[in-house]
Amino acid sequence: MGTSAQRPRSPAREGATAFAPGSVGNIGVGFDLLGHSIEGPGDRAFVRRIDAPSVTITGIDGDSDGAAQLPREAERNTAGRALMELRAQHGIAHGFELRLHKGIPLGSGLGGSAASCVAALVAANAVLDQPLTRDQLYPLALLGESVASGSVHGDNVAPMLFGGVVLATPTRAIPLSAPPLVCAVVHPHHVLETRLAREALSAPYPLRQVVQHSEHLALFLTGLARGDLALIAEGLRDVLVEPRRASLVPGFAEVKAAALAHGALGASISGAGPSVFGWFTSAAQAQIAAAAMQAAFADVGLDSDVHISPVNGPRAELVA
Repeated sequence: MGTSAQRPRSPAREGATAFAPGSVGNIGVGFDLLGHSIEGPGDRAFVRRIDAPSVTITGIDGDSDGAAQLPREAERNTAGRALMELRAQHGIAHGFELRLHKGIPLGSGLGGSAASCVAALVAANAVLDQPLTRDQLYPLALLGESVASGSVHGDNVAPMLFGGVVLATPTRAIPLSAPPLVCAVVHPHHVLETRLAREALSAPYPLRQVVQHSEHLALFLTGLARGDLALIAEGLRDVLVEPRRASLVPGFAEVKAAALAHGALGASISGAGPSVFGWFTSAAQAQIAAAAMQAAFADVGLDSDVHISPVNGPRAELVA
């Protein structure tokens, strides 16, 4: 008696939804190398498995102006490009249909382009016959996010994938231990495009300035490893990127001064800006400082939103 042909194994689900949190890229002293996730704002991606060998974006909406104008061509969208790389690099025969909901404002310095990319990968991974590890998703996220930034850097996608503070290189993401500190991020209602912010860094730096920055980075990383707040505070000073980008953020000097005056271990520009962050020893301290930071933005005519989060923030997860 003959046997019927074996049917291919069905995936665990045909569709999935994932949420990726916002992030503080660079953490001031770690340009393109360090970042940490934050509670609160984030992007959602719904991914459905389809038979066609392609990636199709069927809709983009969101809470911020401009979300609907983001590109729907997969190769021009961070999430779409990441899923294209997933198919190509891992020999996925089927395709994906993708819908995005943008909860992170565009051009905010909170990792919006990265969040869409990471949420899409985590959702798509759930419908694969053989899901990948987070380490395997990381290089795909790097390539996806590069569509928006114009370069490959993991300071946003890495903390979104792994949670907390992460050291991100082009080849690996390394979660770092950090004391139970609290971050206050103040997002002014002002758009600063990542590409413009990166153009401000094009001129070469003198060697002495690079050495000074390396000193601060070493102190900061040692402080994290030891849980030494004094070393963290001594290291959390950006002498490379912040001076060149400060003029792109209205009121930045006053906002930073407000954070430091209210007990911040350090404060700087979040990602490419214009959001500004500070690290604090308690949520109460962060709340008081955030109000002062908001007042400084108001003095230059900008309304703003506040996000208070543990420095050891969440990672992207499935929500449906």
